[in-house]
Amino acid sequence: MPLAKALELAQEYDLDLVEVAATARPPVCKLMDYGKFKYESAMKAREARKNQAHTVIKEMKLRPKIDPHDYDTKKGHVVRFLKQGDKVKITIMFRGREQSRPELGYRLLQRLAEDVQELGFVESNPKQDGRNMIMVLGPHKKKTEAMAEAREAQAARKAERQGAPHLDQSPDASAEQPAEEPAEA
Repeated sequence: MPLAKALELAQEYDLDLVEVAATARPPVCKLMDYGKFKYESAMKAREARKNQAHTVIKEMKLRPKIDPHDYDTKKGHVVRFLKQGDKVKITIMFRGREQSRPELGYRLLQRLAEDVQELGFVESNPKQDGRNMIMVLGPHKKKTEAMAEAREAQAARKAERQGAPHLDQSPDASAEQPAEEPAEA
């Protein structure tokens, strides 16, 4: 179809003539509302970004001579990070004479990996890096799955709150209503 006729047709229907494939012979064009097309594609891109998950690496620092309670606390943080679908970089910092005993740090990292093996796996084995020993744990489930589970749990909590009786009602509400008097015969 000649260009002039295509432009005339586009004006008649109040649409735009958009070139789809410029390299094709002859070039391919399409009649469409270009503003609406741009808006819809921007909305699709925004929705895709909303559901997109960013890979985050959280870091937990330990010392070779860590107290059992402190270890449990740090392990709890690692568990929380893995449940959220984030990777965790565990760093053991050696000071002074501790540097001559890297096996202490290695054993501590192995113990932590065993403690959280149901939530994550060892992505990179422990490596000595100067004064530090580093290991990376990766989650078994993806970030998007963790986000979906969190949304479902939040929706369930919200539904539970809406289904429960309101706390602002006093338990004496039944006492405020006048009681029926027995009919006299």
